Amino acid sequence: MKKLLKKTLELVLPIVLGGFILYWVYRDFDFAEAKEVLLHDTNWWWMLFSLVFGVFAQIFRGWRWRQTLEPLDAFPKKSDCVNAVFISYAASLVIPRIGEVSRCGVLAKYDNVSFAKSLGTVVTERLVDTLTILLITGITVLLQMPIFVTFLHDTGTKIPSLLHLLTSVWFYIVLFCFIGVAVLFYALRKTLFFYERVKGFVLNIWEGVMSLKGVRNIPLFIFYTLAIWVCYFLHFYFTFYCFSFTAHLGIMAALVMFVGGTFAVIVPTPNGAGPWHFAIISMMMLYGVNVTDAGIFALIVHGIQTFLVVLLGIYGLVALPLTNRQRK
Repeated sequence: MKKLLKKTLELVLPIVLGGFILYWVYRDFDFAEAKEVLLHDTNWWWMLFSLVFGVFAQIFRGWRWRQTLEPLDAFPKKSDCVNAVFISYAASLVIPRIGEVSRCGVLAKYDNVSFAKSLGTVVTERLVDTLTILLITGITVLLQMPIFVTFLHDTGTKIPSLLHLLTSVWFYIVLFCFIGVAVLFYALRKTLFFYERVKGFVLNIWEGVMSLKGVRNIPLFIFYTLAIWVCYFLHFYFTFYCFSFTAHLGIMAALVMFVGGTFAVIVPTPNGAGPWHFAIISMMMLYGVNVTDAGIFALIVHGIQTFLVVLLGIYGLVALPLTNRQRK
């Protein structure tokens, strides 16, 4: 019963957290206006063009992942790695962060790759991505320091009195975000304690983590890493041209919002729903976009990009058994 309750909380809490933040962000929003923009004022050619980069970001991630597996004498098909990544992103929509586990399970099933070792390579990937986004963030903050200072001030991060803090809606949104992150770390800690009881599991994970030392083509690994993040950025940036009220925003504005949105999705909600909207709307208003238009942008773009993740996940589920049929 206790285990069932824990699993239920892990599934429900992210949805409740995301729903709560979305409710506060869109509590006075006119959804009819968003529907009108979606049906009649959206440039779908730009939207489709942006989605291409969303697909390639995941493809490059799959190819890079295969590079980290090769030093472990694991040589899965490139298509299996890509399809596993497709599935992992879709799985994370249901249970945040479960994708890392699910893609390792896919390769264990179809390519006989050690689950523990492949999980270690995923940890390595996350460390590389963390360093990359920190580098991007540092450069962006230096270039757009006044915008970040204004953002922190306007969202209640710097407020003159404790009373004002406790009556700020944004304070409670940030509080719930921190609670969600704390619950996530607690769940991960419990999971790792379980794995440590399995003989050899931690050593296999460590071997996977250290696989980066044996990558045979470092320049190609760096290229894939840069390509992943460039594609992520362009996936977001080109959506500006889908709407008349954001088409004038420049590449620096996009970079600021991209960084803010990237950190927002750390909060364990399905595809960052809620925190991502809050970050994008708040930052977009700093560049002169009114709150209604910013809300429409965040709602439509996040919805369509999430739909893409679902479609790719379905494709991966269908493609894997078909492309591996000859092995059986």
